[in-house]
Amino acid sequence: MKTVLLSLLGAAAVLAAGASSSNAGDRYADRPPVMVSPDLSAPWVLQLGRAPGIVRQSRQAVQQPQQPQRRYQQAQPDRIRTATVQAPAKRVVMRAQIDPIYLPQEVAFDGPQKPGTIVIDTTQNFLYLVEKNGKARRYGVGTGKPGFEWSGTHKISNKRVWPDWRPPAPMIAREAAKGRYLPTYLAGGMENPLGARALYLGSTEYRIHGTNQPWTIGGAVSSGCIRMRNEDVVDLYERVNIGTTVVVI
Repeated sequence: MKTVLLSLLGAAAVLAAGASSSNAGDRYADRPPVMVSPDLSAPWVLQLGRAPGIVRQSRQAVQQPQQPQRRYQQAQPDRIRTATVQAPAKRVVMRAQIDPIYLPQEVAFDGPQKPGTIVIDTTQNFLYLVEKNGKARRYGVGTGKPGFEWSGTHKISNKRVWPDWRPPAPMIAREAAKGRYLPTYLAGGMENPLGARALYLGSTEYRIHGTNQPWTIGGAVSSGCIRMRNEDVVDLYERVNIGTTVVVI
């Protein structure tokens, strides 16, 4: 009996030792991968941390970024289309300021006037500075509007750089009747309608002068004066002297 009891105790010890060894080894065995829901943005998944078998998405991937710029463009298409329409209109206005035919150029001239004479054709709105060998330097000009045309021959009696302007009394009264009040004096400068240079014609109130309205060149627009672009009147100013003959036809 004693022998049987000892055998049973020995078998129990062996089983206990085997069980303990197996449990200790299981602690380091590979675990099967954890299976999670495909929805990795679920709150309970995000709380798993770095659990084995789980790959967390970045915050940028989980939280889709907003795109306010795209929504702005879609929400306000009229503003975008309006800007697209207005830009060409501005470019058209700039191109329409002056016809290229009125830009300075060398042309043939067969008039009887001698070189150095200024000839102004008020029907075609051209000013010619007669040169040698049947040539002339031609500029586009603005001339007298209907009722203010004139013709004649004068000499340049004075030259002014950025001249001041004193509108004659009849002009002031005429414009006041239209509701437009002119100053009695305006210093020279960019806002002055006489522009950058003025060539005074004899003892008259007429001048060849620049303008702050270059888009009027080529038209019948003045009260009798001869308008030129500022860059053109500067060029002419340097080419002629006091005493130069001016023929207006």
